[in-house]
Amino acid sequence: MQGNLGKLFEPVKIGPLEIKNRVAMAPMGIVGLVNSDGSLKQRGIEYYIERARGGVGLIITGVHKVESELEFMAGAAVISRACVAPFSELSEAVHALGTKIFVQLTAGFGRVANPIRLRSQPVSASAIPNFWRPDVTCLELKTAEVERLIKSFGDAALILASAGIDGVELHGHEGYLFDQFTTALWNRRTDKYGGSLANRLSLPIEVLQEIKRRVGPEFPVQYRFGLKHYVKAFNSGALPGEDFDEAGRDIPEGLEMARLLEAAGFDALHVDAGCYDSWYWPHPPTYQEPGAMADMAAQAKKAVRIPVITVGKLIAPALADRIIAEGKADLIAVGKSLLADPFWVQKAAVGQPERIRPCIGCHDGCMGRIIRGKPLSCAVNPATGREKSYRIERADRPKKIVIVGGGVAGMEAARVCSLRGHQVVLYEKKQNMGGHLIPASVPSFKKDVASLLDWYKGELGMLDVRIRIATEATPEGVAAEKPDGVILATGSLPVIPEIPGIEGDKVVVAMDLLTGKKETGEKVLVLGGGLIGCETALWLARQGRKVTIVEVLKDLLSAGIPVQPMNKMMLLDLLRYHRVEVICNGSLLEVLEEGVVLIDRNFRRQKYPADTVVLAAGLKPDQELYINLRSQIPNLYSIGDGRTPQNIMGAVWDAYEVARMI
Repeated sequence: MQGNLGKLFEPVKIGPLEIKNRVAMAPMGIVGLVNSDGSLKQRGIEYYIERARGGVGLIITGVHKVESELEFMAGAAVISRACVAPFSELSEAVHALGTKIFVQLTAGFGRVANPIRLRSQPVSASAIPNFWRPDVTCLELKTAEVERLIKSFGDAALILASAGIDGVELHGHEGYLFDQFTTALWNRRTDKYGGSLANRLSLPIEVLQEIKRRVGPEFPVQYRFGLKHYVKAFNSGALPGEDFDEAGRDIPEGLEMARLLEAAGFDALHVDAGCYDSWYWPHPPTYQEPGAMADMAAQAKKAVRIPVITVGKLIAPALADRIIAEGKADLIAVGKSLLADPFWVQKAAVGQPERIRPCIGCHDGCMGRIIRGKPLSCAVNPATGREKSYRIERADRPKKIVIVGGGVAGMEAARVCSLRGHQVVLYEKKQNMGGHLIPASVPSFKKDVASLLDWYKGELGMLDVRIRIATEATPEGVAAEKPDGVILATGSLPVIPEIPGIEGDKVVVAMDLLTGKKETGEKVLVLGGGLIGCETALWLARQGRKVTIVEVLKDLLSAGIPVQPMNKMMLLDLLRYHRVEVICNGSLLEVLEEGVVLIDRNFRRQKYPADTVVLAAGLKPDQELYINLRSQIPNLYSIGDGRTPQNIMGAVWDAYEVARMI
């Protein structure tokens, strides 16, 4: 049974290799899943096997380097003979499950390598500024060094082929070293690797030739690249639909590049868009539309005959199938959605897409952890990257568990406790489940959060969880349940600053505004430049309001739980695009009938017109019930915002950790 998704489950060939369906696992960072010698850890093997168990046709692994002399980066996985044993174990397992596997290989990071992780000065195609430290200039690789690098690809491909790996993908996108060589913005060379587009493509083409010469012409090699960079200038990206002059690769050159790569003998093309300077393209956050880059693949497919893979927020199987059916791509690559739910393919195949746990585009558990050197995982699936040790197991002795609070932490705790066989009673004092997910999912650019809320409701509806809706838990009521354990997920309350006039009618809490309890006037001042404040401001600006954000710190999104770079970059660009005014280093001193009084760090006061003041000044934990129960209940746990205000990932991870152990 494959629901109505016939095209998605047809076989397809890359070179001579047949793949059982049209779904590829997109390559993603593998920090924490590899050993210091570059070989996969056991948890890395289990991570990929889980996606094969879930039905994916082709696994494309996270990126591996082929050498470490020209660019030594701490923590980077490098192909060596030590990789043979774990890759052999992995290839044998996924082949038994009917899945094929490619390893993604990179020439290096170049200008996008963070200098703090390098042993020496960063390198690139030319002497250009480093992305992270523009004051640091990259060293231009010598011609002989480039030729040595090419040979390393042949060495790496031989090792992988001996381990049973089916093919390789060259990591030519996102502004890494291959991309720096192939793009005029970064390549100012005068040797055979610089100048015309054909010359700039010499590096990947010579790598292809070396791999085919060493391993054989039947060994598939595909190339991943961005058809368009969406770059205005160094470190300056462009939004969807924005009118700008492309400084990087534009679509006509991208299409010519596709034709040249096909003519050179590549077996498939994996097409996306963007680079580090426009990071919200190769790593689409919640603000990007689903299938944001499918049109890139569609244009490339018209230019070539070899298979084309599309990627980029392909959350819904129906969308993925439609892309294949309309001839826009031959395969779809699913990335973050396979972190959120490794059984994405299987659930789509049996006609249960509503049971797929959705990626919410936050990047907190994946890219955010990788950037900080932490193991890859997922905000909504804490078992990602530790599939064996964090697998949900049935409890030896079922218990009665009372959970208070129906927000994301409470719902996750109830889900996991029920799956483990516990008897679960969940109290929610409001009329609807969801807690802060309800206001968070109101803006149209937060549909991913709305999908997560729907998923939790659906999953709990299929489990044996007694939900007491519109019922406030009291110490007496909890004690009367005679529970074996109590999990408090009581959430958080908005911080209301003590400011003259704050109780007036023109002042509204952001969450009340989002849920429709209050409305705003034409001129709106948002107090607080954190994530809630910025997203509320964007939501209002897109409705035509004239919006000003007032933030006490020197920058927006600069305090509290970090907003990941690609999300932060796009949100700030959207605020600028929609003309949201920003006042930093400022505080609200008083709310007046005709507006407000602001004060800066030099104690200068300013009257500012505002019809409505929206409070987004932070959250505080609601701990009243915890304080009343902590001396009465022995197995008492406080999770989520009730423990400390946090994001969705923090709430889910708190809940999962407690529920899997209780």
